Amino acid sequence: MGQIVAAMATMHAPQLFTRPPEEDPKQLDAGVAAMRRLGKLLDESKPDALIVFASDHMETFFLKSVPTFAIMSCESATAAFAGRTYNPPIHQVLAEAVLDQLVARDFDMAYSQEADLGHSFAAIFEWVLENRAIPVVPIFINTYLPPLPSARRCAALGKAIAEIVASRPERVAVLASGGMSHYPGTWKYYKPAYDFDRWCIHELENSHSDSFINLSAEQLDEVGNTEMLPWAAVLGAIGPQHTELLSYQETTHHGHAVAIFHPGEKPNAEPPRPYAFHNHPYHFYNHPPLAAYRLNKLLYDLRFKPSLRVRAFQDLAPIAAEYGLSPEHTAALQETFAFRHINGDKPGQDADPLAAVGAHPIGALMAVHTLQQEKRKLVGASSSVKEAALA
Repeated sequence: MGQIVAAMATMHAPQLFTRPPEEDPKQLDAGVAAMRRLGKLLDESKPDALIVFASDHMETFFLKSVPTFAIMSCESATAAFAGRTYNPPIHQVLAEAVLDQLVARDFDMAYSQEADLGHSFAAIFEWVLENRAIPVVPIFINTYLPPLPSARRCAALGKAIAEIVASRPERVAVLASGGMSHYPGTWKYYKPAYDFDRWCIHELENSHSDSFINLSAEQLDEVGNTEMLPWAAVLGAIGPQHTELLSYQETTHHGHAVAIFHPGEKPNAEPPRPYAFHNHPYHFYNHPPLAAYRLNKLLYDLRFKPSLRVRAFQDLAPIAAEYGLSPEHTAALQETFAFRHINGDKPGQDADPLAAVGAHPIGALMAVHTLQQEKRKLVGASSSVKEAALA
């Protein structure tokens, strides 16, 4: 009889890979060390498969197709980020069984037999799975392009998967990749809701999973935690639990959390307490306006087409014309390419002009991350040439 033998959650910040100068390396190292402790848990629990619930940052699906839930049933989980690539095998028998039985249980699942995964999976493969010969089952949860599933619906998905696993022979570990508070690509990027993170951790530590699961997608959007929807799936899969927090780092723009979920309620748990939401009449993440589609498409292509980035660094004007950008969108792109914040404390602000004219904040920020990293290399190479000429 199958069973879930381990349940855990971790962040997946791109800065773990890129190590930009504004980050505190000690905070990044602490997060990576905690993620590797999750790997040790895999060694102890010896699962036959690792189910990874994670989000998409407009890397895999873009705006051509945005599923609420999707399962990868390829031969291997192809992931790439920051020059690193990964190809862990997918447990196809389990993936297909979960897909079929979830649809039979009225979950409208999408699936793909060919998909390129982004850093929400790459971080897991790099620091949790590492070189362990454990096949995976990647499952996407939409966390950034409303309408989003509720945390309760994600928990119901996790519960259904646990029931499917129980009917099968495999020992399975489940892992959530995402969170905590951050607002990538928005004006609030450097003002995370750390107080919500601390409240949520306290509730989960004291077995009050419903305190989190009962929150609406709009409330999670307010506190920068829509990326915690994968946590809801794992909590639904494991049922009553208490959380062991391995690491929590308040970086300048993100709450980095790594945790293990233990079955059973915590003895002598403190009573639940509410969190005071402001119920602000706005959303940080919405449908991008159709008028900005060409801009979003160019930002997407800049992330994945090196030759296009080379051309863009040389002359933006002909590329803007090729993509049919409006004067407003072209001006915002030129403002971004000025890289006014690349050497400052808040380089994420280079995405602000794009978001202000309709670019999706996630797509804008991820493009800026890629462009900034390449710009630094170009500047470094230019400096090296000058130094050599003067020597």
